Amino acid sequence: MSRITAVDLFYLAMPEIRDIGDGSQDCLLVRVEAGPYVGWGECEASPLTSIASFVCPMSHSACVSVRDSVVGQRIDSVEDVRRIGDLVRAKSLDLLQADHTLSGIDIALWDLLGKRLSEPVYRLLGHERAWPKRPYASVLFGDTPAETLAKAQAIRQKGFAAAKFGWGAYGRGSVQEDADQVHAAREGLGEESRLLVDAGTVWESDLDAALARLPALESARVTWLEEPFVSGAVDAYRRLAGSCRRVRLAGGEGSHNAWMARQMIAHGGLGYIQIDAGRIGGITPATDVARDANSARVTYVNHTFTTQLALSASLQPYAGLELHELCEYPLEASPLACGLTHEKLERDDAGQIRLPEEPGLGMSINLDTVRRYLQDVTIVVNGETLYRTPAI
Repeated sequence: MSRITAVDLFYLAMPEIRDIGDGSQDCLLVRVEAGPYVGWGECEASPLTSIASFVCPMSHSACVSVRDSVVGQRIDSVEDVRRIGDLVRAKSLDLLQADHTLSGIDIALWDLLGKRLSEPVYRLLGHERAWPKRPYASVLFGDTPAETLAKAQAIRQKGFAAAKFGWGAYGRGSVQEDADQVHAAREGLGEESRLLVDAGTVWESDLDAALARLPALESARVTWLEEPFVSGAVDAYRRLAGSCRRVRLAGGEGSHNAWMARQMIAHGGLGYIQIDAGRIGGITPATDVARDANSARVTYVNHTFTTQLALSASLQPYAGLELHELCEYPLEASPLACGLTHEKLERDDAGQIRLPEEPGLGMSINLDTVRRYLQDVTIVVNGETLYRTPAI
């Protein structure tokens, strides 16, 4: 029997953090140890607040640190991973950052268990095989339509069959300015490529603002409009979906548990549910949502805009769903994100990417990158050190 002997959290960050919609500028890397086995995971969340939720003193019986529910637990089987997650959610019910912190731990547990059992994670999840996925290049809108056009042309030259443009100025200016951005992206990609647009929740729940952008999206033959509203605004999602002709709605990356995602699937009128394994609580709940989406005939798509470790983790939950073929592929990640792992999921001659067949996530950590971007953090309460940056 193996028990979790250590969970270490490493806060990594670029020297300068810019005020742009790029989540690859910092990283909370998680290392879990059980006997001779080590697993790695990543939280898609604010690193410092996630560390705090891991070590915080108990406030009451439903607000206990994540660490107290993880360290010392048995980890021998797939059932143990789910049991640990359930324990964290029960004991940290009122600790709202807990799901984000649990995400990296859950991912690391799957990686560790896969290495121990000599199986890739997707097989431990019950998938007989990992189907190749069709990556779409994921980038931010340019500051101007001319910049967006140039980005789209570069993506086309790289051979991507699909691309997503998001955030930036989109949705914050006039309807015509947004239309110009969308048509610039279409022109640069050409007529055959799939074009996806991410509004980054910019309209919150303002249905009229979203409706005003639909004509340009329809005329540019956009496949989906992503996150026009915040994740909880299911009524606005449903009403907007009812006004769409060709364009489908995508959303769900803001779901920090499976129940939020299920509400989006059941009531939001989505064509695509996008789940970030680094936010929703890890690979375990993401897999549950993938199965729910498949049953509801909603297409599951990963969300990731950070590292290749996160990319591998995000693909595991739907690896065995052949018809759910699209996957997000970050194209403008920071040097930190690009250098975190030795391995990279590269496109093959058919333009697809395939999951590694090695045990666990099939990714090894570049410790030189960790050392280069590691932040020195100490958390002290009343003279007691609750956290100190771990040794590599």
